[in-house]
Amino acid sequence: MFVETEEFAKELEAMGALEREDAYAAVGRWFAENATKITHHTHLAPVHTATTMRLRRGEEPVVTDGPFVEGKEVVTGFAEVEVADLDEALKMARSWPACPIVEIRPAS
Repeated sequence: MFVETEEFAKELEAMGALEREDAYAAVGRWFAENATKITHHTHLAPVHTATTMRLRRGEEPVVTDGPFVEGKEVVTGFAEVEVADLDEALKMARSWPACPIVEIRPAS
């Protein structure tokens, strides 16, 4: 999962058009360079578009607008990759050119 911080979002917002275009191009290159391992990926809509359902046993679900947590870090997208092991996933993550946090989880 690709996680954006407030600081990264501000840096991206402060970039000029050409610098931002270069940043997005670097992400495109990363996906192209790792295409043989990526089985699926998507970019998530901004956090303000989220709807959250909280399930409580024996009670009706509570549906609210907004993200499931209040925080300064937001998951902005994810990619499913097929790799041999965690070491290979970490190697891929090391070269990620965008938001500063990459969370790696095995799929079950």
